[in-house]
Amino acid sequence: MLAPANDQPPRLVLELEETDATSFKQALAAEAPPTLKPSVSAETGAPAGGTPTGAAAPDPRPVIVIDPGHGGVDNGTRAGEETEKNLVLAFGLALREQLEKKGKYRVVMTRADDTFIPLDERVKMAHAQGAALFVSIHADYLPRGEGEAQGATIYTVSDKATDAEAERLADAENRADAIGGVNLTQEPTEVADILIDLAQRETRTFSNRFARLLMGEMKTTTRMHKHPLKSAGFRVLKAPDVPSVLVELGYVSNKSDLEHLTSESWRSKTVGAMAQAIDVFLAKRLATAGPAR
Repeated sequence: MLAPANDQPPRLVLELEETDATSFKQALAAEAPPTLKPSVSAETGAPAGGTPTGAAAPDPRPVIVIDPGHGGVDNGTRAGEETEKNLVLAFGLALREQLEKKGKYRVVMTRADDTFIPLDERVKMAHAQGAALFVSIHADYLPRGEGEAQGATIYTVSDKATDAEAERLADAENRADAIGGVNLTQEPTEVADILIDLAQRETRTFSNRFARLLMGEMKTTTRMHKHPLKSAGFRVLKAPDVPSVLVELGYVSNKSDLEHLTSESWRSKTVGAMAQAIDVFLAKRLATAGPAR
């Protein structure tokens, strides 16, 4: 990276040198760190060649973070004895079970019991895990006198909220690990802003793509809101490098929706639809992982 000079903006300079395949492979082997992937001895079945006893190879499977909303002192919405925090936890646990059966993903729950987790901690958890997808599960409520609403809605973060987040992330104290482990603390402010903005644009594209896939699958099993795809400034969707959606499964204020939310049969079908959308969304990443997965 070259600083501004001679009335020119900062420049990123890449130097390429022509070589042949053999020389390239030799240079690559000389620079690459030792592999930690063990081979297996045909005689003993034990790892051979340099991997310490008990050391496990990194899990290459995509990480999916499931985020049941609310929890603990935060009940969320309520309809009689039914609380949002319990309804969405039951759904989240069922989704985790369905995904783990496939064996293709590593599934992380932001909460697996009645625990209060701050919104920012949920986002940090997805970022720290290097998640391929973040799915927040909620249920909606419409107060009496404000009309009637029903059906599921899928939210992505709004452009306005994302732009504000880009500005916040560009502050020096937030640059150290804002994008997938890339350290931006030594970069000029303009460079950091550009890199963060590019990451957020890509993430927003993937989030919108998954939202459309999810809507297509869910509408085969459950009633959708008349405007099923929306965007809003949800704090929990603001990880700049993790595709994220928030799913409002239905309205606890609507009798029919509440019957669905408390039905194991409905939950099973809707979990299956969501798992199918995740399969389609992550199929390319799984394909590139190859047989080592």
